[in-house]
Amino acid sequence: MWREFFADLRAQKLRTSLTVLGIAWGTVAVVVLLAFGVGLERQTRKRFHGLGDRIVILWGGRTTRPFAGFGDGRPIRLRPDDVQLLAHEVAEIEYISPEFITQSARVRRGVKAASPAVTGILPVYGYMRNIIPEAGGRFINDRDVAERRRVAVLGDELAKLLFGDEAPVGRQIFLGDTPFTVVGVMRPKLQNSSYQQRDKDRIFVPATTHYALFGNRFLNNIVYRARSSEVTKLAERRVYETMARAYKFDPQDKDALAFWDTSEWETRFGKMFVAFNIFFAIVGSFTLLVGGIGVANIMYIVVRERTREIGVRRAVGATRADILRQFFAEALMIVTMGATLGLLLSLGLVAALGGLPIKEFVGVPTISPKVLAATLALLAAVAFAAGLMPARRAAALDPVEALRT
Repeated sequence: MWREFFADLRAQKLRTSLTVLGIAWGTVAVVVLLAFGVGLERQTRKRFHGLGDRIVILWGGRTTRPFAGFGDGRPIRLRPDDVQLLAHEVAEIEYISPEFITQSARVRRGVKAASPAVTGILPVYGYMRNIIPEAGGRFINDRDVAERRRVAVLGDELAKLLFGDEAPVGRQIFLGDTPFTVVGVMRPKLQNSSYQQRDKDRIFVPATTHYALFGNRFLNNIVYRARSSEVTKLAERRVYETMARAYKFDPQDKDALAFWDTSEWETRFGKMFVAFNIFFAIVGSFTLLVGGIGVANIMYIVVRERTREIGVRRAVGATRADILRQFFAEALMIVTMGATLGLLLSLGLVAALGGLPIKEFVGVPTISPKVLAATLALLAAVAFAAGLMPARRAAALDPVEALRT
């Protein structure tokens, strides 16, 4: 069988080469499209984690229902005491921090100045929001908060603007007319979503220092993290009930508070990327299907060209199963050659594309085990369909009629 296959290859080099290239191109289309889908999904998830892992951001809203003698349309303004209240009443909350934000103060060092979002927070905020200081620096700690220290942590882009190539840690900056000591600089991170301002352009100070300096009575928002993703929705319900008792609004009034559950948004985007990958797989499959049709057509031509040979083989004792196996194996060999060439081309193409400056936007194309498994499954289906039909036709030929050809 192998000898006959390679003899046919030598006799029909151009025809076989074009058929193999059709399968190879279809394989490249499937692998590269799915590799781009995997890279984009990973990059997007990494950007999501730049905002924080499993955090919930809570804002005050406006009531839409009368309740306990109060009319509707009443604004709910969050206060610093709400943080302690929620930490005590909602056992499902693991970490919680207030967030004061003001952009009314300019930050300057010498002649360099900016107007970043000055953010007052507690130490756990850095852990929740994935704000990791560069080596040699630190984040806000408990003593900073207790003693209202004038210390600051800078976003990496803000630090570059104010200090250039100099080391910021230990240096002074002025927040308005008040001197602050830089104790840390945020390590660069990917972040595709934010509120107010990206972390790279912010300045972080202790919440107590922020309150003493600016005198804000109300918080911009509260950031918390549940003990596990399974109790996030339960924690949200408990937060609503607790705040409803404190501010005297209807617990069923969904506009009184606003929540941004980052894990829920990540789940939605995960489903969207599943749909994207299915779409990419379908597009690539059509290209591979064209290659499979080419294999089937070639095998039908081979069957017609070798009809007399089939008759002779049947006359000397070959069974229908022998003929079926022969032509099915030849089709499988052609698909295997095209698939091997396509996979090698895909590896080279993905490696070349990974070196382009597109990582920040679409990630690094990655041939994951799932991509490889999906490609091999499609190739197996194409090989089976492209080989079986011509092989069955060859096996079904009448020996007498075949010998007369």
